Amino acid sequence: MANKNSQFTKGEIVVYPKHGVGEIIKLETMEIGSIKTNFYVVKMEQSKLTIRVPTDKLEQVGLRKIASKKIIEQVFDILKLKPKIRRIMWSRRAQEYDAKIFSGDPIKIAEVVRDLFRKTSQAEQSYSERQMFQVAIERLAREVAAVEKTDYFQSTEKIESILRNK
Repeated sequence: MANKNSQFTKGEIVVYPKHGVGEIIKLETMEIGSIKTNFYVVKMEQSKLTIRVPTDKLEQVGLRKIASKKIIEQVFDILKLKPKIRRIMWSRRAQEYDAKIFSGDPIKIAEVVRDLFRKTSQAEQSYSERQMFQVAIERLAREVAAVEKTDYFQSTEKIESILRNK
């Protein structure tokens, strides 16, 4: 992964693990009490959310640069593998999937997408499985779109195409 301590510049596309892909729109200083703190202001494209991340808390929140093309190639390789279906209770699997999605790591998110994808010929998913799949594929597609400089819909189609054709 990219060095988490690196400084970001205005206009840079970043990943905030809890919310996905966003853009640094400015660096601002605010005084809270008598303490001055610098913040990155990150506009999250998909959720119409603006987040202020203290520059000294980058490591804790996991703010990072978008993945490299090499990592995205690894993501596509993972999507081509057979799903790993663990025979444990759904609640336990759901916790593991959640942890992977909110880690912000595109490799781990790709594993969730691969494992939860269902071809039309396969058994129906539960509502919670479909919801989790949607969250995971959206996160992954937004990062793939940012790296490949395409849009969200093209990257979603590319991911689903890889999944359908394995």
